Amino acid sequence: MKKRVVSVFMALAMGLSIVACGVTAPETPAAEPAAEPKEETAAEQAQTTEAVTPAADAITLVMAEVNPLDTIVGMTDQKFKEEVESRSNGSIIIDLQASGVLGSENDVLDTMLGGGGTIDMSRISAFALTSYGGQKSMLLSLPYIFTSREHFWNFATSDLAQEFLQEPSENGSGVRGLFYGEEGFRHFFTVNEISDINSFKGMKLRVSNDPIMNGLVEGLGASPTVVSFGELYSALQTGVVDGAEQPIANYKSNAFPEVAPYMILDGHTLGAIQVIITDEAWNKLSAEQQQVLVDAGKAASEYNRSISEEKENAVLEELKADGVTIIEVEDITPWQEAVKPVIEENIKGLEDYYQKLVDMK
Repeated sequence: MKKRVVSVFMALAMGLSIVACGVTAPETPAAEPAAEPKEETAAEQAQTTEAVTPAADAITLVMAEVNPLDTIVGMTDQKFKEEVESRSNGSIIIDLQASGVLGSENDVLDTMLGGGGTIDMSRISAFALTSYGGQKSMLLSLPYIFTSREHFWNFATSDLAQEFLQEPSENGSGVRGLFYGEEGFRHFFTVNEISDINSFKGMKLRVSNDPIMNGLVEGLGASPTVVSFGELYSALQTGVVDGAEQPIANYKSNAFPEVAPYMILDGHTLGAIQVIITDEAWNKLSAEQQQVLVDAGKAASEYNRSISEEKENAVLEELKADGVTIIEVEDITPWQEAVKPVIEENIKGLEDYYQKLVDMK
């Protein structure tokens, strides 16, 4: 009994000592009502993924992205990275380098096709391989080839798309495509005010040395001017070019409205994208790891499809609120007529593939 009393007094003394030091004993929290679940935006969903612990023998693949991570393509890249690392249990790590830190799209392709081994993967425009011998992929850049997003996705989820993705590997370019996505229709934007198709006559419009885009710009009566993407902002600012073209989300994320605040919604091309990997990097992977990339690509493609239109519409409203002049195109016919020669010239020998694409709408 005596020991029990002593124990009680010791416990009381300790409690008083804790209070004297300004520390309160922990209390059992009262039950609180469950908080309402917060609906995440697409951007938040892409950026709140759990980190995967790399395996001891993990393979790291360096992936290039010319745009910031908050763009449609940047978010798609992050989804792909998450899926690869999760599905591979950390045996494949994607080192995603965004905002053009590894160079322009052409710089990246030169490195990858040259076999340097420093860049393993990249998200590119689907028709960027045209200048490197890609014939089938060139068709994806033809003006007005896709009449709607649904038309594009009919292609992107087809067996024909898989044939297109494998073309660069089959022709010895040293890379292969994994999956397709899109970043919205591409539109022209300019430094000075414009109103319709006739406004472009005599302008210098930026191109990336793509033959299709060169022909499109010439069809508008303008002069195609080659400028790398990383230099485009300053080229617009200094008058080297009078305008350029980009998908809506990329236009805003790269701050182009600051120097070219006029955009006309001509939708001349759907911004089809693809992720490619070098054959050298692909061959380092086991069959199971290769399948991980394929399956992760499907998941990323589906994610891209779910966010692209929503993100684009939100950005368009932000641009209007920021004072950017958005010009709607009431009649697309004059634009289509202006680019007919470009289409006729570039489908020679590929008429069957062209017709298959047209018929998928």
